Amino acid sequence: MSALAPTMQAFFTDWLLTQRQLSPRTVVAYRDTMRLLLAFAQQRTGTAPCRLDLGDINVELVTAFLNHLERARGNTVRTRNARLAAIHSLFRFAALRHPEHAGSIQRVLAIPAKRYDQALISFLVPAEVDALLAAPDTSTWLGRRDRALLLLAVQTGLRVSELTSLTVIEVQLLDGAHVRCHGKGRKERATPLTRPTVEVMRSWMRERGGSGPDPVFSTRQGHALSVDAVQWLLAKHVKTAAGECSTLHAKSVSPHVLRHTCAVNLLRAGVDIATIALWLGHADIRATQIYLHADLAIKEAALARTTPTNIAPGRYRPPDPLLAFLEAL
Repeated sequence: MSALAPTMQAFFTDWLLTQRQLSPRTVVAYRDTMRLLLAFAQQRTGTAPCRLDLGDINVELVTAFLNHLERARGNTVRTRNARLAAIHSLFRFAALRHPEHAGSIQRVLAIPAKRYDQALISFLVPAEVDALLAAPDTSTWLGRRDRALLLLAVQTGLRVSELTSLTVIEVQLLDGAHVRCHGKGRKERATPLTRPTVEVMRSWMRERGGSGPDPVFSTRQGHALSVDAVQWLLAKHVKTAAGECSTLHAKSVSPHVLRHTCAVNLLRAGVDIATIALWLGHADIRATQIYLHADLAIKEAALARTTPTNIAPGRYRPPDPLLAFLEAL
């Protein structure tokens, strides 16, 4: 067995899990990156992953792997940079254990993250939200589950992973109704619920049944919904809702768009940006400022409060007859 295999095993067991105590979701993301990297290296070198050495994972191979992610797998630049961050973390760990590979390791660590254009976020307007919430068939068990899930997502702004991992004991529907969740960065937070959401959730929880650790949104067999399942059911209901609200045809609606919708609704209601950051579980308030740029109505309201400059409209008049002739052509 080469130096890479025991180093990678120690990276996950000793470093990520024991010393840094990263969340299970982060460990899974790192694991998936390494699986993709090792499969790519095996295809390129013809060497089994357990026999690869640190020197085999050089800057040329890692660069080719990153290009492969974008061109062959269709990953975005954000995903490419996230995979690179995981590789950098592994190689920083390896630098302490294998100084004999210091030169190769430093060249990999020198690979920069790629810059990318930041587009305006997408969110749903009230008419689109109403159409989406009306799309599930509430005469069926699945329809009532989906409606409760979509309403909770729009009102609380929970991430899709937080929705799928939400348990019965984490939903409080009595005085001070709220949901508790363990979010990104191992942070626990509580999000209050509005009265309409409480009524829908109370009805669903009675029908759902279950005890403390059971998932709130489950399959008929009682298993927690996967992230892919939530994306699939959302796409299905968006397609139905688009028949009632045509503007949905032009939007790509993901579970994260529902989170954006919650943030914009809070912003339009006059909630300050610091409170929205706490509501969404953002570690840095700068991550919340993207919503200030997204909503044109907020900018229009700001413009309406300004005093217009007292400038009369004018028109260009050529100072010479020949110039006036040319302008008239």
